[in-house]
This record gives sequence, structure tokens and C-alpha cells, in this order.
Amino acid sequence: MSPAEVLSDDLAEAAQEMRARDEPFAFATIVRTAGSTAAKPGTKALLSADGTILHGWLGGGCTRGAVKRATVQALVDGAPRLISVAPEDLLAEKGVTAGDEVDGTTFARNGCPSRGTVDIFIEPCLPLPQLVIMGASPVAQALSALAPQFQYSVASVPETTAPKRQSFTVIATQGQGDLDALKAALASGSDYVAFVGSRRKYLSLAGKLTNAGFDQAAIDGVRSPAGLDLGAVTPEEIALSILAQLVQVRRSAVKQSNG
Repeated sequence: MSPAEVLSDDLAEAAQEMRARDEPFAFATIVRTAGSTAAKPGTKALLSADGTILHGWLGGGCTRGAVKRATVQALVDGAPRLISVAPEDLLAEKGVTAGDEVDGTTFARNGCPSRGTVDIFIEPCLPLPQLVIMGASPVAQALSALAPQFQYSVASVPETTAPKRQSFTVIATQGQGDLDALKAALASGSDYVAFVGSRRKYLSLAGKLTNAGFDQAAIDGVRSPAGLDLGAVTPEEIALSILAQLVQVRRSAVKQSNG
């Protein structure tokens, strides 16, 4: 069940529309309050990429700045945030100051007269990573069938006008326009380019890419043969090995971005 399915109709509809447009957004949910606060636990809001509240409500302006900062940060690295907005004296009692992060909670100062404490969970919702599969080979067909189950938006050509998101390209042309496909993939700036074919075949094509003026580091960065070495034989097994490599690449990137 997606987060949108447990929200009010207005929030759910707005979230689904933003997802359809490949726009990043975030859900904010008040999970705990103490003292005098306008909003209560369970209150939810939908926020844009810049932290603006589009739908819903999180109380007065006391939490707005902290929520905005946390939302922007969450959408940069894709990691959720838990923020606790509390009066300065209560922060001092805990031995923390605004901006400190302790055990996964980021603290912020509540300067409003209400002097309440509000804990808010921020859940980022990023556009699905794009997997461009070039070619109509059996491997390409198997990969196109499997990839959506791993939360990829599948395309046959790079969507250069789409919002910035992770982009991965697999060339499974099997001799039908290999060089042109490689040129298009390298020109697209894809985060990952893999070539389904032998290493020897790719090295031959790499020389032509060098002669065509492509950046040598980008040429050397192409994964060939595509996928992890699982001993794959059938198109379905090769597709699985490619997806396994994509999982490895994506999770490694997330680990690095989170320090």
C-alpha cells in the first residue's frame, strides 16, 4: 500500500498527480506533541520540493521553517527525517541546540508563544529512477518485463526533458545499431551505461567512440559485459544479472550520499 492510499482524498489525489508528473514531493506527519500545540498527532501535509505546504496542515508557523529545511534535505538524499521542534529551554534541558541530530532526530527551536513541542516525520517521495533499455532483443524484452517490479520507470530512449532523476541505460541491441546506441547513451549523461555483449566486442566499439571524440573516462565507465557475473545463460537470467548490478549501483550511491 502506498502512502497516498492512507491519506485523505485531496492529499492522495495531489500526490498521485505529482507522481504522474515525475515531480519530487514529501509527506509530513505529526507523530507526537507535548504542551500547547495547534496541530495534533496524525495531522498530515503534502509538501513540494522546496518545502512549501501544498495540501494539508501542520499547525501554525512555528514549525514551518524546520519542516521546510528538513524536506529540502530529505529530497536531496532520499532519506526520511524526524524533526523535533521545541522551546529553547526544553532543548537546553536535553543538552541539545537547534540543528543538532541525536539518535536520528534533528532538533529545531520553537520560538512561538505556545511553547509546545511538535515531532514531525518527513517522508520523501522521489521520481522513480529511469531505466532506458535500447534494443528489441530477447534480453531487452526480459529486462523490460522485470524492471518495473524493482521500481524503475522504463523507457526506450532517454527522456531529456524529464525532471532530474537517476538514469540508467542498458544497450541490448545485439548488433542492430550498437554504435549509434552507445553514442546516444553516452551523450545522455546517464548515471550508468551497460552494454550487453562480449568484452571483446565492446572494446572494438570503444575505439570507434574514442575516434568520434567521446570522453575516454565515460567510454571506460561502460559496464561490459552488462550485469553481475552470475553465470547467466538465458535472456531472463541475463536480465536478472543486470538488475542485480543496478541494485548494487543504486544502494552504493545511497550509502555514499548518507556518509
